[in-house]
Amino acid sequence: MTVSAPSTPHNPLPAVQAALAATDLDGWLLYDFRHLNPHAARVLRISPDIFLTRRYFVWVPREGRAVVVHNHIEGGNWQAITREWATEAGPAELWAVGAHAELDAALRNVVTGKRLAMEYSPGGEVPPVSRVDAGTVERVRAAGAADIVSSADLLQSFLRWSGDDLAAHERAVAVLMRAKDKAFQLIHDRLRAGEPVTELEVQAGIMAEIGAAGMDAGHPVNVSFGVNAADSHYEPGEGKNATLQPGQCVLIDLWAQERGRPFADVTWVGYAQMPPARYLDAWAAVKGAREAALELLRDRWGQAQGWEADRAAREAMGAEWEAHFLHRTGHDLGVQIHGAGANLDDYETHDTRALTPGLAVTIEPGTYPTALGFGIRSEVNVFLSPDGPQVTTPAQAAPYVLGRGDWESVKQSAEG
Repeated sequence: MTVSAPSTPHNPLPAVQAALAATDLDGWLLYDFRHLNPHAARVLRISPDIFLTRRYFVWVPREGRAVVVHNHIEGGNWQAITREWATEAGPAELWAVGAHAELDAALRNVVTGKRLAMEYSPGGEVPPVSRVDAGTVERVRAAGAADIVSSADLLQSFLRWSGDDLAAHERAVAVLMRAKDKAFQLIHDRLRAGEPVTELEVQAGIMAEIGAAGMDAGHPVNVSFGVNAADSHYEPGEGKNATLQPGQCVLIDLWAQERGRPFADVTWVGYAQMPPARYLDAWAAVKGAREAALELLRDRWGQAQGWEADRAAREAMGAEWEAHFLHRTGHDLGVQIHGAGANLDDYETHDTRALTPGLAVTIEPGTYPTALGFGIRSEVNVFLSPDGPQVTTPAQAAPYVLGRGDWESVKQSAEG
């Protein structure tokens, strides 16, 4: 008997088969054991409140009925999970197994001769996707799978932002811009008054602003003075709390989200008094790299892969400053600040995933010449809308020149 697949929030199968329809795969084999693969629960919409202690495999074919291979001990849980699961071919089949030989026999019945996707990345090239252990991949191959490919691009279909997500992100952007302004104004005013200001003091002000807005950073934000800014993931703390001196740089990297919604994440920089020529030259290189990556996204919209934007940024920066550019150009931005979608990366990895409409990325090139005593990064957020890249955060035009002149003039000069 054929039944129509219900379109409900609790039936993930139509969305999975729609994603498979754009591929030449026979199906997607979703596996998890004790949350080692969080993508499985996300794609299958399995509530974290459901207690599962045994490994499971869910086979979703390109066409036809899904099959759940589960331990018989957890049969009741799987009946509850799959109550609304159906495709046009019928409801999902539940195959209970106990002994390991029974598991292998079930896998053979599912995967023999099939070309399938799993949360696997050849060579571990895309770490956010590499969630299925090597032994399980070996087991599926031994069961007769014709080929196992990475589900990296398939997964991106399940990370897309909703309209509510974009609106929440934009509210977070507004909070960060307000917190950033207050932080740099505090530094400026203290310098003008000849009074000290510390990294932790500025950090505390930013965190208070985020908290007052009902938002969460998850981790204290980055405020770096002088050579500390040459450490791209520096964080002040006990025993690491510099007091700003004239002639030092300032780097502030701040982020926030409404709980359960996508993050906003930005980095702005300044200098205590007039920046020297070397600093301004490095700034121009970083800004040029930022704009080159964005231009690549615009020029190759719908075709660009993550590594290409990183390569464009590095080539634009120039050899002198690119030698100190020691991280990828950007990362997927989502409910986790470093999301599971495509990164702008041809440095830490070679990310060949498509930049999928409906997702968002950061563009944040930087240069960190420790010997020169400074670090610079400029970061914007880009929503990959169906019509093209949409920059959702203001882009810094020039470094803040802190402690000189009135604040409004300093602010206007930096914002352009």
